[in-house]
Amino acid sequence: MWARWIVGVRASELGLRASTGGLLRVSGAGCAGRRQQERSSSEEAALKKTPLFDFHKKHGGKMVEFAGWIMPVQYKDSHIASHVHTREHCSIFDVSHMLQTKIHGKDRVKFMESLVVSDIAELKDNQSTLSLFTNEKGGIMDDLIVTKTDQGYLYVVSNAGCADKDSVHMKARLAECKVAGLDVDLEFPDEALIAVQGPAMSRVLQEGLKEDLSKLTFMTSTLATVFGIPDCRVTRCGYTGEDGVEISVHHSRVVDLTEKLLTNSEVKLAGLGARDSLRLEAGLCLYGNDIDETTTPVEAGLVWTIGKRRRQTKDFPGADVIVPQIKAKTARKRVGLVSTGPPVRQHTPILCPHGQVIGEVTSGCPSPCLKKNIAMGYVDAAFAKNGTSIQVEIRKKTLPATVSKMPFVPTNYYSG
Repeated sequence: MWARWIVGVRASELGLRASTGGLLRVSGAGCAGRRQQERSSSEEAALKKTPLFDFHKKHGGKMVEFAGWIMPVQYKDSHIASHVHTREHCSIFDVSHMLQTKIHGKDRVKFMESLVVSDIAELKDNQSTLSLFTNEKGGIMDDLIVTKTDQGYLYVVSNAGCADKDSVHMKARLAECKVAGLDVDLEFPDEALIAVQGPAMSRVLQEGLKEDLSKLTFMTSTLATVFGIPDCRVTRCGYTGEDGVEISVHHSRVVDLTEKLLTNSEVKLAGLGARDSLRLEAGLCLYGNDIDETTTPVEAGLVWTIGKRRRQTKDFPGADVIVPQIKAKTARKRVGLVSTGPPVRQHTPILCPHGQVIGEVTSGCPSPCLKKNIAMGYVDAAFAKNGTSIQVEIRKKTLPATVSKMPFVPTNYYSG
């Protein structure tokens, strides 16, 4: 059941095309089967591959299309086993498809603050923050993590699905800044990125570090030698709700690093399937599902990403729309939902107790840890209070659900 869920129905919600060996299932025989197999091979060749592509296939990764890349959705272990292993031990996720950017120059902070809602200037050296690219209408163009490094540049990680859009957006703003005489430049480094997530992460990684990992707290970063591999950027963050790090490493050394991490029996490989169910249990948004260019930070419950100074100066894109919403509230809000019965999927209608449609589910899945259905979506503000009884419509049947506080599973971020 669970394997069918992630590789079948649920795969469409993640923007995945499921595969068994190739991108398309090979059925039939003779010429038709060969043509389909040839099409599968040509489609796979057209997709981007991370430096760990061959490594994934060697270790039994089931590969799927995601955001123009071919990525592992799961390995020999089931999706559920990978999910639970991450919560109890430690897993490695290949996130090299994410866009990594370095912003150089003395005006790098001014440049970044012209694009995002956060107070980048107030960050301490090697401190990171979640932020948002916004448009002039107040919509969210992407979510990203910005790190103010002590090497004289900003380090930015943004979503794979928005990589082309983000790079064009930053380059266009860069051209404007250059005309205005600002000292700023962009670099898109040729580096891989892996996420090491789970309660055993600190024990596993400390074996390969000279630095005391206990001094690296949640949303801080350092440049370090990891298991003998120099110039790795280690940032204590992740997308699972667990203690973890993301490690940026030169593409030529990522296989070596991953193999060294896997020598510890507590570490396993995990794919996109477990990554998605873990992030939903943690109440974290998936861009394109739960937030997009029609969603404002206030509607999405992401007001905390907007710096206090930035609210006063109103000098970020869409500020004239977003800032008034903070006080005036919005007509709809992002909420968590729990239910029993059939799983709640994306686009499921949300109804009030009297049957009127009051919103829609944006992400949903059965929770491997809670053994019940969880989801998030947007509802009319009058129904957004935790504990409110509502309904969801599944296959033309209405079933009870309850508005729930998020995260659904408590987070375990390390604060020192």
